Amino acid sequence: MYKRSTEVIVGVFLLIGVSCMVYLSVSLGGVHIFGSPYYEITAEFESVTGLKKGATVEIGGVQTGKVLDISLVDDMARVTLGILKDSELTEDTIASIRTKGVIGDKFVKLTPGASDEMLKPGDELVETESAISLEELISKYIFDSK
Repeated sequence: MYKRSTEVIVGVFLLIGVSCMVYLSVSLGGVHIFGSPYYEITAEFESVTGLKKGATVEIGGVQTGKVLDISLVDDMARVTLGILKDSELTEDTIASIRTKGVIGDKFVKLTPGASDEMLKPGDELVETESAISLEELISKYIFDSK
């Protein structure tokens, strides 16, 4: 009788451990079993220097999404943004690529406009501001100062 209860206890702990591993793998891996919490919109930039997939999208300093994809279309960088479904954006929202801190990670900053029209999934942000390259600014300053 004692051996049987030990096996049951070990089995229960094993199931709990495997369940915890599966939960952590799914939540940390960003896998959404019950559908994505995001709707997608796109924005085109002249330069996205330093921006990476998975970077945050913020409105007023609050994370409201993430960068889902970056691709090259007609010499422009097309960025697909995943915006949380409970966040609505106006059609005149401005998308800017900013840096956290002096030399931190890049993120997309959204500045809402005053329009009454809201963006729908699949729409494109028209107003964009590209990333500022620190190297380009320094070289411009050095070579143009002569």
